[in-house]
Amino acid sequence: MSINIYNTLTRKKEPFIPIEEGKVRMYVCGPTVYNYIHIGNARPAIVFDTVRRYLEYRGYDVNYVLNFTDVDDKIIKAANDLKEEVGVVAQRFIDAYKEDVQALGVKEAGHHPRVTESMDEIIGFIQVLVDKGHAYEADGDVYYRTRSFDGYGKLSHQSVDELRSGARIQVGEKKDDPLDFALWKKAKPDEVAWDSPWGQGRPGWHIECSAMAKKYLGDTIDIHAGGQDLTFPHHENEIAQSEAANGTSFARYWMHNGYINIDNEKMSKSLGNFVLAHDLIEQHDPRVLRFFMLSVHYRNPINFSDELLNGAKNSLDRIVNAYENLEHRKQSSTDLDRNKEQWEEKLHDYQLKFEEAMDDDFNTANAIAVLFDVTKDANIYLQSDHTSKAVIESFQSLLEKLLGVLGVNLAASDSLLDEEIEALIEKRIQARKDKDFALADKIRDDLKEQSIVLEDTPQGTRWKRG
Repeated sequence: MSINIYNTLTRKKEPFIPIEEGKVRMYVCGPTVYNYIHIGNARPAIVFDTVRRYLEYRGYDVNYVLNFTDVDDKIIKAANDLKEEVGVVAQRFIDAYKEDVQALGVKEAGHHPRVTESMDEIIGFIQVLVDKGHAYEADGDVYYRTRSFDGYGKLSHQSVDELRSGARIQVGEKKDDPLDFALWKKAKPDEVAWDSPWGQGRPGWHIECSAMAKKYLGDTIDIHAGGQDLTFPHHENEIAQSEAANGTSFARYWMHNGYINIDNEKMSKSLGNFVLAHDLIEQHDPRVLRFFMLSVHYRNPINFSDELLNGAKNSLDRIVNAYENLEHRKQSSTDLDRNKEQWEEKLHDYQLKFEEAMDDDFNTANAIAVLFDVTKDANIYLQSDHTSKAVIESFQSLLEKLLGVLGVNLAASDSLLDEEIEALIEKRIQARKDKDFALADKIRDDLKEQSIVLEDTPQGTRWKRG
């Protein structure tokens, strides 16, 4: 069965046929690095990492590119507020992004291009558009001539006339048409800038992705992905730029993930419900955050609340506990199970059902439902008097493989082994006997940071994973 992808461009599911057999060229719009990412940014990072993982599981060699916008109005403002260089601020939050998404199980991209390192390609791309008559210079700014591209509006399914009715020319802009958009911005006093044929300045937001996608993936790519909010104008403008400059289609499949709501309200700074991924990772097992994000189909909106997050934790715990119970039982199992072949066949069927769910536009919600079925059968199997080590290992192998596709590790990345926890507790007990309360408190706090909760009782110290 082939993979089917819902294509925003055509508004229907289409069989995935890459440009080059066995290879996938995939570009995902990354963050503007002026602050820590919020959970709305974390969702595409997780979703499209999962898409990449599944494509690799199906045997594709994926060239995965995710850019960093490291010069922008927001970054310049943040740098001014902090009285720091733009590059220093950008690097800090690039590092923070990588740390956060790595905690969320996101694999490193094949390429992480940055605007500031792609200036020659961006300027060259703009020059091609100027030479072809699709762009023009106006007092140091360069604008894209939107009406010069016949297909404008095809991604967002809007006509040029409809779009023009809501367009306005801002103060200081000297563009010919309200729909035209900036490719190059003339430098303001004391603002970071680069030399160009049109004078000192910096790129507009939209042009960077067109230039970087071309550099790393070619004129036409297989999959272009990002949040739903990028459909218009960002991705619409990318299409116009790239297809006008390159003379060919830009991306064959456009994928967009849905919005995140907080307690059934749209996430917004003005509403005070703005949640940073960095804070959540410190408060919760990041595996749970990832599992939660994948519990809803990527194109649907997802509602975030503490209650729903706790539900995701309980669901993941069911799977992890079943795996650990299998590991415990394996030590005393033999290979005498007469039903071994039937179980092996059933597990193979579960793998096929998982693939069927993922083949259907990467339906992780249905894929997780298959994992629950595997977990249920694992628990049933463990109730039998005679278990086969081979069958237990097959259960474990399947859970590892399928959860690996979803990017969820069965063991917490920094989790302590039980014996390590017991040893630290003994060390704490001794510290208290020695009246070294500072050390005792430090051990307790260190364990708490790894979600190990201690409870001092008359019968001794008990612990549990929080």
